[in-house]
Formats: sequence, structure tokens, C-alpha cells
Amino acid sequence: MKAEHNSYSKLAHFPAAFFAMVMGLTGLTLAWEKASQVFSSSILIPKTLLIISACSFLIIVLIYLFKIVRHPQAVTAEFNHPIKMSFFPAFSIGLILLSVATLQISASLSEYIWILGASIHLIFTLYVLGQWLHHPKFQVNHSTPAWFIPVVGNILVPISGVEHGYIEVSWFFFSIGLVYWILLKTLIFNRMFFHDPLPEKLLPTLFILIAPPAVGFISYTKLNGELDNFGRILFYAAMFLVMLLLSQLPKFTRIKFFMSWWAYSFPLAASSVAAMLMYQLTPSAFLYGLSIGLLALSTTVITILFARTMLAIYRNEICKPE
Repeated sequence: MKAEHNSYSKLAHFPAAFFAMVMGLTGLTLAWEKASQVFSSSILIPKTLLIISACSFLIIVLIYLFKIVRHPQAVTAEFNHPIKMSFFPAFSIGLILLSVATLQISASLSEYIWILGASIHLIFTLYVLGQWLHHPKFQVNHSTPAWFIPVVGNILVPISGVEHGYIEVSWFFFSIGLVYWILLKTLIFNRMFFHDPLPEKLLPTLFILIAPPAVGFISYTKLNGELDNFGRILFYAAMFLVMLLLSQLPKFTRIKFFMSWWAYSFPLAASSVAAMLMYQLTPSAFLYGLSIGLLALSTTVITILFARTMLAIYRNEICKPE
């Protein structure tokens, strides 16, 4: 009975932040898929990573559905939490990323996944913005880079949306992501500059700052059909943030393991895809080296994250009350 109680307790504390794991794994899948196009690396790597990503997504979805059935109050509390609520849209972002990853396998499957993911993400965006606008529970210390996930995640939609012919719809989602990225970045920087620093547990979420300009560059280039000066601004803004955060590496290496470590994953993978795309558009020795370096870095980091997460599960270090 005690073991059964403990398993139920762990289930009640299974966080929606696990969906960030899917973002990281699928992001790495897309990075190696791009590498197979740009550097002619083995296509077996992204295919294997896609299987791992899809299986991880299904397992996490099933566990969370079980949590909804067994612990609806815990789910409601998490969904209404001013910080944790931002991780629920990682579910729909996972779908959008899987739609990109399956483009080369089945265009029809990719389209169905894209429609589902984009629709759910729009609902999440409307809900979260409604919460921000009309509920007094939010305070300055609740604003973290994780707030980018529900709103700025819209900027991902055009990557496969354009391939399926949804041009205007893709511009719609891109516009939401771009405009609110600028707005939210201002709010987040205000919090970090003039208020209490982020708690240690949330420090890895600073890497989320890289994702909007990196993904924005990829999406904008898809929509625009060519590289222009605005695309360059997005790309170099992303690269500067990579430099800024990597220069703070000693601070990040001292942080105790939390599921928030997965915030390192997708932004680094997105930056490597952006670098490879830039290399395709304007080949140079510098961009070649940058692409290889970011691909190696994101692969190493995500491999460590996956192994450390499995170890944490084995040691019962996660899914505990805070």
C-alpha cells in the first residue's frame, strides 16, 4: 500500500515541464536532419532521433493523461500556476516540431500533426494572454523566460506551414510570435535588471532567450524565400545571445539538476539549425565552423541531459513536492 501511495504521489507531481524534453529531442532531430542535407551526414541519425523523440512524446502524453484522470486537482493547480502554466504549450510545440521532423517521411502525416499542433497552440496562446490580461495574481517575480513558450512559440508554425501551402496562416502565427517576442523580452529584461534575480532552479530558462530570434530567422527565411537584411538581424541577434550565455557558463555548471535544465536543449538545437541554414545561404569558413560547433555542442548537451534525466528518474530525484 505504501509503494502504491508513493507511486500516486510521484504521478501527482509529474510536471508539464517534461514536454520541454520533447522539444529538445525533436530539435536535435531537426538539427541532424539539416546536417544530413548540408554536410551529407548519415540520415540514420535523424531517423533514430525521430523514433526516440516520438516515443518520448507518447510516453509523456500517456503519463500526463493518467495524471489528469487520477489527480485532476494537481493538474488544475499546475495549469493555474503563474510560472508552471507556461510549460503546457510545450505540448503543442512538440507537435509542431514533430510535423517538421516527419515532412520527409509523410507529407500528409506532417500536415495532420501541424494542423493539430498549430490549433492547440493558438488556444494556449489565447488562454495565457487572457490570464495575463485579467488576473491580478501575476507579479514581477513570476515573469521568467519560460513566458516565451506559450506566445512566442507561434513563430515555429511557418517552418512546416509554408511547406503545406498555408502561407497566410503562417504569416499570422509568425506575426504573433515576433511582436510578442519583442514585448515579452522587454518585460523579462526589466525583471532581471531591476528586480530580484531568477532563482537557481529557473536560471537555465535564460537559454530560452536564444530560441525566438533563431527560430524567427528560420521561419522568416521560409516565408520570405530568400535571405535579406531583416533575416540577418534575427540570425546575428540569436548568435549574440549564444555568445552571451556561453560566457556565463561557469554559473550554469554549478546549478543542481532540475527538469529546467531542458531549457538548454531546444534553443541550442535551434541555433545550430539557424547556423547551418545561414551557411547554406552565404557559405563561408566561419559559418561552416560555427555550424559544426553548435551542432556538436547541442548534441553533447542534449545527450547529457537525457542521461541525467534517466539517472534522476532511477534515483527518484524528480516528481517530488517543491
